[in-house]
Amino acid sequence: MAADPAFETATYRKVAWKLIPLLFLGYFVAYLDRVNVGFAKLQMAGDLGFSDEVYGFGAGIFFFGYFLFEVPSNLVLQRIGARIWIARIMITWGLLSAAFIFTDSIRWGPVSAGFGLTDAEFSFYFLRFMLGVAEAGFYPGVILYLTFWFPSRRRAQVIALFMTAIPFSNVIGSPLSGAVMQFLGGTGAWSGWQWLFVVEGLPSVLVGLLVLAVLPDNPQQAKWLTEDERKLVLERLQEEEHGKAGEGHQHAVSTIFLDLRIWCFAIAFVCANAGFYALNFWMPTIIQEFGIDPEAYFTVGLIAMIPWGAAAAFMVFWSRRSDRTGERRWHATTAAAMLTTGMLLLAFLGANAVIALLGLAMVAGGGIAWLSINWSFPTSYLSGAAAAGGIAMINSIGNLGGYFGPDLIGSVREATGGDSTAAFLALAGLGAITVVLTIALPKVPPRLTRRAA
Repeated sequence: MAADPAFETATYRKVAWKLIPLLFLGYFVAYLDRVNVGFAKLQMAGDLGFSDEVYGFGAGIFFFGYFLFEVPSNLVLQRIGARIWIARIMITWGLLSAAFIFTDSIRWGPVSAGFGLTDAEFSFYFLRFMLGVAEAGFYPGVILYLTFWFPSRRRAQVIALFMTAIPFSNVIGSPLSGAVMQFLGGTGAWSGWQWLFVVEGLPSVLVGLLVLAVLPDNPQQAKWLTEDERKLVLERLQEEEHGKAGEGHQHAVSTIFLDLRIWCFAIAFVCANAGFYALNFWMPTIIQEFGIDPEAYFTVGLIAMIPWGAAAAFMVFWSRRSDRTGERRWHATTAAAMLTTGMLLLAFLGANAVIALLGLAMVAGGGIAWLSINWSFPTSYLSGAAAAGGIAMINSIGNLGGYFGPDLIGSVREATGGDSTAAFLALAGLGAITVVLTIALPKVPPRLTRRAA
């Protein structure tokens, strides 16, 4: 279809404005629920007697639940539709996040004792694992959902706009979390960390109900599209699908497990996410150790806005530049190198607060820019069931890095009396692997096996 370029641009702008704000809001509240434990730790660890090692493992075990249920979740989304399934995900994780107020109240008896844990430790691990189970499928589900609307050449910027929810949830959520803990603590006999989980958990339930009410499953259901706009969107997607078929790209879910590219994407995600989530879950602690009063949670939140604000600006700029030039590999490689350099700054010069903030900003900005640009690669050649399964497989395996990174810092700090240098060096090494794999990815052979019938 030869469409007027101005009409095509206006159509996709309209689609973006109708979909991205709601998806952004969903990911915004999701991310608050995923990482608010980093702020809760500043108070909860002391109240419940958690060591750095216990916290690091609990923060990371979220991703085991995520890993186990992500591929099935995405396949269910493709079968029953995005509206119902994304709403289900959001409502359940919001309720589970709020349930953390009972971390010190549940009595497990011989169950926790059998694992050599206190009741509070077992509750913390159990709820973090179940939160991962509940949230599994949201992020890859949205990535898949966007392929129902946007061709690959427009996808990096759209994904970046959606993913700005990560830094913005931290820009806004950091001072909010600090304020809740500092100023609501003791109200109604609840500690600040308990108020934090309730205040930031229940909005996910409300947004889930909003998604159920207004999100269309696909362009055919979008009443706000005119017939010409709907025809344009569907024809652009059909053209891309025909191109994929002509080049032998995967459509069947059975092909994804033998595709070398998918495994390379997944390994690169593991390495990048290890550093990115280590930063997410430990940033409040790192900032507090600049010499800030242990009770000044709001101050910690205000300072945390700085690296996350810089990360948001860089991600949007870098992803737009990648879309404008059509170049992916070196934009993604540069972002991965930035993450790696930030970890090296934290390892060797992290004692200086200004340099440490620069390092944190580089890890945050590089990590999130790499994630947004890198998704343009697999979504450009996967379609059908292979897209649903492949996207989820890459993200689920990749998110295991979200376990290893936080747990590594916790274990190293426990063994060294609070020194994270060795952990930062190890995470920089993983970042270097991400750089190498990102450079190599476009050169990986298209497929190892014949396409499934």
